[in-house]
Amino acid sequence: MDKQDIKKAKELITSSGYIVIIGHKSPDGDSVGSSLGLYNVLKKIHHEVHVCMPDPHPGFLNWLKGSDQIVNYEEHQGEVNKHFEKADLIFCLDFNAESRVGKMEGLLNASKANKIMIDHHQDPTDFTDLTFSFPDECSTCQLIYKFLVELDYADHIDSDSGSCLYCGIMTDTGSFKFPSTTAETHRIIADLIDKGVDHFKIHEEVFDKNTEQKLKLRSYILSNSLQVLNEYKTAIISVTEKDLESHGYIKGDTEGLVNVALSLGVVNRAAFFMENDGLIKISFRSKGKENPVNSIANKYFDGGGHINAAGGRYLGSIDDAITKFVTVLPEFV
Repeated sequence: MDKQDIKKAKELITSSGYIVIIGHKSPDGDSVGSSLGLYNVLKKIHHEVHVCMPDPHPGFLNWLKGSDQIVNYEEHQGEVNKHFEKADLIFCLDFNAESRVGKMEGLLNASKANKIMIDHHQDPTDFTDLTFSFPDECSTCQLIYKFLVELDYADHIDSDSGSCLYCGIMTDTGSFKFPSTTAETHRIIADLIDKGVDHFKIHEEVFDKNTEQKLKLRSYILSNSLQVLNEYKTAIISVTEKDLESHGYIKGDTEGLVNVALSLGVVNRAAFFMENDGLIKISFRSKGKENPVNSIANKYFDGGGHINAAGGRYLGSIDDAITKFVTVLPEFV
């Protein structure tokens, strides 16, 4: 990280009386973990800080310190408006474009607060005063750790903030199995454990606590929708909104399910189509740099992301979305 930018960031932090941290729509472990990791450290050094998200975060992240203080725009529009109005500084974490914050985009663009982006997605747009963009990093949580170290705030990272950062690094690296996991990642994890993070408890909270409805839903999706396109080494799974409702769907119940499809030995690419909130949400995953999925998401599904992990959406029926994917797939094989 550039020393001059770090110096400017520290000046902005120390001179700001009201700090707001925001993440992207459909917040995941890295978005929530980075936001709360930074939140807990800034609170510890006596800043007034608030975390705002476009919509609710998954329930499996409710154990994170400060999660009960997150305000989401979907359910608390007035409160989020108030925080944006009062903000002197806005941290934009784990997203690279204003459009990624959904209905909060207008508030973000209208705000006269200083803005700092910290993110690891490709091709950031120029909407912040300071940009810390490093696409080769495994997660925004890893960037927040390094950012705090550069600010000389490392001593303020404790088990609470460290657990948030560990959670985001863990989830965005697929439990440290993705190629983006480096030796530096493990050194950071070791330091977080030294600071009191109970790594085994975090794994339990995220991966080992299920409900009967969640397990039945995941089983239903795999049993009833799995398609394997052997000629393209691609797996497809899908679920309709009606089926979600009949299985008592709660946000987060399908988290990581696309990786189960990718685990098939005969495939190197997987896509999960989910009908929800009036559109088709799509998760793409792949193995190897020779099988990029962010280009598919960007070109045909109004999305983007990383080479091996991306997301998109489609306005129309779930069948049409899958048909479009299968039609354009040969272009990327």
